[in-house]
Amino acid sequence: MASFQKRGKTWQYTISAKPKPIRKGGFKTKKEAQVAAAEVEDQLNKGTLPNLKPIPFDEYFESWLKLYKPNIAKNTLERYRVTLETIRKEFGGIPIQNINKRSYQAFLNEYGQTRGLATSKKLNSQIRACVREAIDEGIIRVDFTRGVTTTGKKPKKTEEKHLNYFESKRLQKYLLKNLNPNSSVVNYAILLALTTGVRFGELVGLTRDDFDFKKNKININKTWGYTNKMPEGFGPTKNEQSIRVIRVDNSTMSVFKELFKITPVNPYKLVFYSPTSKYKVISNNGINKVLKGILDKLNIDPITIHGLRHTHISVLLYKRLSVTYVSERAGHKDINTTLGTYAHVLKELREEDEKAAVAIFEEAV
Repeated sequence: MASFQKRGKTWQYTISAKPKPIRKGGFKTKKEAQVAAAEVEDQLNKGTLPNLKPIPFDEYFESWLKLYKPNIAKNTLERYRVTLETIRKEFGGIPIQNINKRSYQAFLNEYGQTRGLATSKKLNSQIRACVREAIDEGIIRVDFTRGVTTTGKKPKKTEEKHLNYFESKRLQKYLLKNLNPNSSVVNYAILLALTTGVRFGELVGLTRDDFDFKKNKININKTWGYTNKMPEGFGPTKNEQSIRVIRVDNSTMSVFKELFKITPVNPYKLVFYSPTSKYKVISNNGINKVLKGILDKLNIDPITIHGLRHTHISVLLYKRLSVTYVSERAGHKDINTTLGTYAHVLKELREEDEKAAVAIFEEAV
């Protein structure tokens, strides 16, 4: 609400606003001051601060990114830059003060028609963080991202992205019979992804020193940049919990022990080194092509190398290993990640447990 004061022979209005009240005087009558104050309040209700220089949304987002996100990881920074380019394309030149919830929702609806739901949610979350800062700075008053609906193509269910237990055993058997270090190490990489469940960045970041053949264990403590969105060369794991030691089966460790004996050591001691590759390691696309070819031969629906991580975790749960251990082995941030992502497997096991529990007491009668 505006308040009005007479200053000598003229009138002044005062409107409560952040970061400071808005005042203006010099009106001949109180009525003139009331009309002018009503116009300002109307602008404020629409999210626009009067008498403020319009700031193009893309320019504000770019300055916000430089100021508040100076030390984020390279791949995360790349995602923000993609958001910036999207803002430039859709809102280039439009002041952030002129964007309202309706126009922003229309943009999200159109954006989600050709993107995955997760991508749309990520875009909105980054924009929302920027908008909230603009509110704190007093540039706008209304959060036009509040309560919006993100749309997009739903991702495949996790159960559609992995092999079942019997398919995984068939793949493992095929790989053990078709390892040829003289032609390619890709099959070795596929085998290790299946038997350890490591992420691809962790996989290509492995060095010979990470293999402990006496204890049949592998140290996971780093990654390798295999795209331009990642740090060049060795980099950190996804989170602190991803630094771990994984015990591996004898068959897998034996083939790698032999591999190291007959292949030369490269300058980085990388296990999956590829001198002709831009990033010096086997590529994600290349390994996916080989994996698809193998699964086609086995008459198994194709999945990606990341799908082998889902396979490994799902198989462990299927074989009734504890969720706590599986979460630690997978390098998940916490057990809730495991519970949420693999709820479909746990649901199936719970149904079996329920039947087993009933059977126990039926036997006692």
